Amino acid sequence: MRRHAWLGGAALGVALAAGACKGGDDNSVREGAMPPSASLGLGRPASAQELATVDRDVNPAGVGLPAGQGTAATGTKVYLTRCASCHGVKGEGVPPNPALVGRIPGDSFPFGADVRAVRTVGNYWPYATTLYDYIRRAMPIDSPGSLAPDEIYGVVAFILAENGIIRHEEVMDATTLPNVTMPARERFVVDDRRGGREVR
Repeated sequence: MRRHAWLGGAALGVALAAGACKGGDDNSVREGAMPPSASLGLGRPASAQELATVDRDVNPAGVGLPAGQGTAATGTKVYLTRCASCHGVKGEGVPPNPALVGRIPGDSFPFGADVRAVRTVGNYWPYATTLYDYIRRAMPIDSPGSLAPDEIYGVVAFILAENGIIRHEEVMDATTLPNVTMPARERFVVDDRRGGREVR
């Protein structure tokens, strides 16, 4: 699949403004029609390297996970130096930053019974793979995208182990991480909406 990056929105705005200045007789820009970027000389196809820097998502099944591995032990040092200042030494949270750790074993989704329950990775997050994805794209907050794959696998393993979801010695990688079943997994419903009255 080939992707292109265009400045289409800006081009449309310029074209519409130009059409408005000429009056209502100009049919070159119709409502809802996007003028081709090439005709305005704006935009260019994105290079493979540019796409690679942003096309790094990981889906729930683990598609997109890179090579690398980590355990809670290897992730502890990374967590303590890069994450603990915001999320606490054990993942308990440092207000206003959220807690990552905390759940009552056997009660993975206590939000109906206790409105005071805090949402953490342990009791609310549905997929271990998307935890990797989120950390890779958004954390640490002061330098998102700066962690290497081994570091992220280690941090993910640390968080999962602290929540009692995996054993501390378990290795997390592109094969094992998709096999981790999160405690709240069955509480989430696949979004299979098709529109109209079928929307739940």
